Amino acid sequence: MPRATGLPARVPSVSFSKAALLEKLRMVDESRASTARVLSLEYGFRARIEGHLDALPHSESLFSSFATNPFVLAMYARLRGYRRVSQIASDILPAKLFSSMETSAGRLVEDVVLPVYGWEPAPSGMHTSESAIDGVKVTGPRVSVATLKSGPRCLNDEMSENFADNIASYGAGWVAQRGGSELDFTYGVLYGTKRKSNKKDWHILNKLCGRLSPDAVLEPPAGRWDCRFMLGEVRATASVRVGSEWWEYLGGATCLVEVCAALVRACIDPEATSQLEAVGGIADFAEITSVPPVGEAQLFSLLQRSQLPWFFLVLSHFCDELRD
Repeated sequence: MPRATGLPARVPSVSFSKAALLEKLRMVDESRASTARVLSLEYGFRARIEGHLDALPHSESLFSSFATNPFVLAMYARLRGYRRVSQIASDILPAKLFSSMETSAGRLVEDVVLPVYGWEPAPSGMHTSESAIDGVKVTGPRVSVATLKSGPRCLNDEMSENFADNIASYGAGWVAQRGGSELDFTYGVLYGTKRKSNKKDWHILNKLCGRLSPDAVLEPPAGRWDCRFMLGEVRATASVRVGSEWWEYLGGATCLVEVCAALVRACIDPEATSQLEAVGGIADFAEITSVPPVGEAQLFSLLQRSQLPWFFLVLSHFCDELRD
């Protein structure tokens, strides 16, 4: 398939330094406002996660409730060298748990995180004028709206078309309904990087501008991840923000660290020791989760030493490179 005209050719790598992440954690630790946000997020995460866990499939569930793929089962059995059918049974439940939790992760962010940073969740039914909106923030004349997707590769061509149609058809109405005169639309991806994107997100911008009259397009997305345009009398922008870009847009420079620290606190109980165990099958797992020397000498009130490997594991999902 030929490359789309205007698709950004070079996407910078996102590199995180563990030392810099620990410095941000220290800043959060020492800020009363940041600490309050972390504790609020932790409480909300834990309450929602505990409620979700109670509804997940369990060891007493019927096989039909797992909605397994027979071809995948057979392929996986071959991969693992299984000979007895009982061997695969213990693998089915964890696989189902992962997929079920993936589905609920987006709602977790909408319901828990958005209000902490001054946004309102925007629940709406499918096939309505606001079905593309997950969050809203009104600042003076500007109406900021966001649609949130869990990862950088979950969009397809049809979904890109639908988002472009929604913005072109309903964007002016989103603004008018909230008494504003400007629209700031964000396609936000909760983790990943633009390098890891399948680029279908950029096509939202390209297809959107293709639906507008040429004189309505003020700045097309050629070589960019945003565009400017007019929707009648409404001056509008649309942007793609992936991973750390979305979190900085949402809540500033320490937002991502605040959210990740809260997630670790909500899900991982600290241990007296933090001895790393050997991990097979993932070549760089120990490297990702190791704590650099600078972290050994620091004490944090929000995270214990044994929770730092989890902190780095979570943050590794937001960069292309994680280094000491």
